Amino acid sequence: MSTGKQAAAEFFGTFWLVFAGTGAAVLAAAVGNNGIGWIGVALAFGLTVVTMAYAVGHISGAHFNPAITIGLWAGGRFPAAKIPVYIVAQALGAIAASAVLYAVASGKAGFSLSSGFAANGYGAHSPAHYSLTSAIIIELLMTFIFVFVIHGVTHRRAPAGMAPLAIGLTLTLIHLVSIPVDNTSVNPARSLAPALFVGGWALSQLWVFIVFPIIGGIAGGLAYRYILDTRAGQDDDVAGPGEATE
Repeated sequence: MSTGKQAAAEFFGTFWLVFAGTGAAVLAAAVGNNGIGWIGVALAFGLTVVTMAYAVGHISGAHFNPAITIGLWAGGRFPAAKIPVYIVAQALGAIAASAVLYAVASGKAGFSLSSGFAANGYGAHSPAHYSLTSAIIIELLMTFIFVFVIHGVTHRRAPAGMAPLAIGLTLTLIHLVSIPVDNTSVNPARSLAPALFVGGWALSQLWVFIVFPIIGGIAGGLAYRYILDTRAGQDDDVAGPGEATE
């Protein structure tokens, strides 16, 4: 598969994850008595991964997340040479998604970016006012688990065809636990895009949601590779939610 096609798949997949996931938070979470709430937002993020992993996983591996791409590299499942291409495609897809979401959301009277635009934050900008320490711990742990699960369910001995569903459910569970803490990142591209539109506090706190998901992803990849993987050290061309590997 050409790198260009893989980059395009990552762009569209990340676009869908950010648009539908943060869109659920911005447009549908609180709509009178009919809002979907945090549970609905968690499901929306999980469903984006399931749907796009089945759609383009056979092309790019369906990472849609720099922390996953780097974590798969750390786990010996992805070549270092392709990391920059994937991350650029993911970031561009996320930014495009936030731009379209802004165009939609701003069509409602009274809309303001000051409401947060689903940006990640801690302290006064945490949904339940959790501290910086809480945000760091939750991002490290949740991204570690996310990447660890991805390595397991994409192994060649895992049940064929079930990886996208397992990973989508994992992302749903992650959001169910951590939305109150910091709006849930576990994905630097997902955090970057809304922060660019909100500016101010969102940009000043963005470093947390870039640095710690990546550290957690690397730790998850290394843990699976050196503790559980029976064929550690063998790189594959592409691996992720959409493709099982050795």
